[in-house]
Amino acid sequence: MKFFIDTANLADIREAQDMGILDGVTTNPSLMAKEGITGKDNVMRHYKQICEIVEGDVSAEVIGTTFDEMVSEGEELAELDENIVVKIPMTRDGVKALKYFSEKGIRTNCTLIFSAGQALLAAKAGASYVSPFVGRLDDISTDGIELIEQIVTIYRNYGYTTEVLAASIRHPMHVIQCAEIGADVMTGPLSVMTALLNHPLTDIGLAKFLADHKKAGTAK
Repeated sequence: MKFFIDTANLADIREAQDMGILDGVTTNPSLMAKEGITGKDNVMRHYKQICEIVEGDVSAEVIGTTFDEMVSEGEELAELDENIVVKIPMTRDGVKALKYFSEKGIRTNCTLIFSAGQALLAAKAGASYVSPFVGRLDDISTDGIELIEQIVTIYRNYGYTTEVLAASIRHPMHVIQCAEIGADVMTGPLSVMTALLNHPLTDIGLAKFLADHKKAGTAK
């Protein structure tokens, strides 16, 4: 399973990269705004900075909602760096844009996926990734993990090469559950990744090892 970090924060990206676990980055306009990054030039510059840190794919989202706007923005984003994946919303024009980019050899990530039907359309249109939002479905009392499992099964049934990128990951169990059912990628904040480190028995065991070492060092 690939680990992508869902942020525009350079410090968090560097930390995940330094841990040796990072395979890519996903961003969106909300995450850019959270970091105070506004204006086209600043946003484009920030994407370049991210690509300089990470060796893997970096999803950069279009703002336009029409086919022509998505194509224009997407082509410009794709020119920034070979690792840029153009992030396209699941809309009628978005599906058309997925097909266009697929035929041009430009990789895409279809975002805002909330149903298996949407994921099927995205795969047929040639999306490189689909991003089902696990946490947001859980927020409305719908099983986000079940959706991931449905999509994985459908893609396996028909041999689609589109990768299932589990998005809106909120906690470590989401990561484990997605891994169990075969999601290709998970994307979440640094806090979710570091939470996977934690277990009380690890802490207890380490404390005991250190205490025993200290006793042995002071023994005469």
